[in-house]
Order: sequence, then structure tokens, then C-alpha cells
Amino acid sequence: QLQLVESGGGLVQPGGSLRISCTASSSTFNSNGMGWFRRPPGQEREWVATISKTDTTVYADYAQGRFTLSRDKAKNAVILQMNNLKPEDTAVYYCHQFNTWGQGTQVTVSS
Repeated sequence: QLQLVESGGGLVQPGGSLRISCTASSSTFNSNGMGWFRRPPGQEREWVATISKTDTTVYADYAQGRFTLSRDKAKNAVILQMNNLKPEDTAVYYCHQFNTWGQGTQVTVSS
């Protein structure tokens, strides 16, 4: 059964950058699309971005121009590079593929 593990979260100042990763237990991860979601404090989970099986990327409006998805197929991973972070980006970030979710990684943007 596929397992997903997020890593790389932490505390960053506004305007800073953070790189979070989603690593899968199976290389089949590389051949299929996947998505990143986030749950801000006290809010519902929301979609962040998607990378397709052909590596086409789509971003939520608030992420466009600041966030970038890429694959590291050697590691069965997808990386979410987040730049110019804002306090409203504070959330638990989750990766998802098919019916599998990771456990989430906390991103906190604060001075």
C-alpha cells in the first residue's frame, strides 16, 4: 500500500522561503499525478497545487508565482518550493495521491 511522508516544514519569517517534500514508498508515485493541500489554523483543508503524470503543474491563485512543484524521481518525491511566504501561508501541508494522504508537515510564517 502506498505511503506518503511529508518533510521540510518549519518556521520562517515573512518573505522567506521553504522547501517541503512528499516522499512515496513506491516508484509508481512518479508515474501518476499528485496534489498538495493545506489546512490553515481553524479552517478547512484547501488545494494548493497539482502536478500531473506528464509533469504539468497547476497552482491555486494564491500560490501562482510564489510556489513551484517539481519531481525528484530518483527519490520518488515531489518538492514544493515556496517563496515570498506570507503569514497567511501558515498551515499544515499535506500531499495526496489517489486515496492516500500523508501525515502533514507544519509550515509557520511569522516574525
